[in-house]
Amino acid sequence: MQEIGDVIAPGLRVLFCGINPGLVSAATGHHFARPGNRFWPALHLAGFTPRLFRPDEQAELLELGLGITNVAPRPSARADELTKAELIAGGEKLVEKVLEYQPQWLAVVGVTAYRDAFGDRKAAMGEQSRRISDTRVWILPNPSGLNAHYTLPKLAAAYAELAKVS
Repeated sequence: MQEIGDVIAPGLRVLFCGINPGLVSAATGHHFARPGNRFWPALHLAGFTPRLFRPDEQAELLELGLGITNVAPRPSARADELTKAELIAGGEKLVEKVLEYQPQWLAVVGVTAYRDAFGDRKAAMGEQSRRISDTRVWILPNPSGLNAHYTLPKLAAAYAELAKVS
């Protein structure tokens, strides 16, 4: 298994931040690659992409001012396999990335991971009061198929809220 490279460039409109790579993503080298993951359909239905992208087309996001990174680099079958220390260290590295690349928005996909990485126990979905320099922060629902609470239409609606303001 491999760590997955970031899809990132200076001045992005939105930098999406997953929790960590799943095993399929680690095997393929593509973000959100597990067939049951709803990131790509949610992105399209929310209006971020003009068509449904496949994980192997992730580099094309840069042309749309979008990018992808992760809080923690270690692949796992489930995000809850990560330690709090890994998430805290990942949050620190994420801040460094945001300061270097200066996206307009950082969109973390997973409220629990955000809470652990940034020590903000009361964080909720949507825009955060926290800023990282000039970068605004938004929390989105985790698109993993394991997050059954959010159906694809509910995910797409949550992502569309960010699409409207970004």
